Amino acid sequence: MDKRKIIYYTDELNDEFSVAQITPKPIDGKYRYCHDSLFKRFTHFFWYRMVATPLAFLYVKVVFHHKTVGRQALKPYRKKGYFLYGNHTQDIADAFIPNMINCPQTNYVIVHPNNVSMPILGKITPSLGALPLPDDRVAYRNFLQAVSRRIAEGHTVVIYPEAHIWPFYTGIRPFPDTSFHYPVKAGVPAFCFTNTYQKRRFSKKPNIVTYVDGPFFPDETLSPAAQKKELRDRIYACMCERAKASTVVRIEYRKKEEPYG
Repeated sequence: MDKRKIIYYTDELNDEFSVAQITPKPIDGKYRYCHDSLFKRFTHFFWYRMVATPLAFLYVKVVFHHKTVGRQALKPYRKKGYFLYGNHTQDIADAFIPNMINCPQTNYVIVHPNNVSMPILGKITPSLGALPLPDDRVAYRNFLQAVSRRIAEGHTVVIYPEAHIWPFYTGIRPFPDTSFHYPVKAGVPAFCFTNTYQKRRFSKKPNIVTYVDGPFFPDETLSPAAQKKELRDRIYACMCERAKASTVVRIEYRKKEEPYG
């Protein structure tokens, strides 16, 4: 559990407060996003279904007494591809909570290259569905093909549009509309989930209650660029409203004062 009480920030879009310090490896054109061999399909099944899913349930239930509200909104879209956007406030739990939201759907998560660069775990995270952001043009083409393939296969692609982890943050940071071109291009719905922190009766540790909202469909009467912005604005407004449900502040975030002179 993060022991920090106050964190000072300067940039809501780019400041990172994860305690993990990892040097990311380059994600270039040699990186394989999709594997079709029988062995790789087995390792995906083993790590995702037999290890990560039960571990996710135990972790979020024991540590955070996790509860999901509104997951029935996803039911009509089981076995269909869609995008799932969430606020980024935990190192470990954020990797697990999507599994709790839409199980038994398979999730593929767009992640920072840090997540595939760890000495041991970094070898496993691709089997868990990690799709690291690319570093060059060839890798970007392969990345987009992987995202399109997973949606076409009827899976979920999870995105944390805030990009950086702010532990236990109870607001929603003003994320850009960059990642909202995916559902616009694919012509599929998007959902959002908002993790809120609730006071626990006999402990200082908060509970996490996750609210699921959607579907949000791109407005096809607009240009692609306008669709992207309009979709982002609707989801952002929804998440901001849901974030008001938090009842406890575990870590206080304060903006640093600008120096004078």
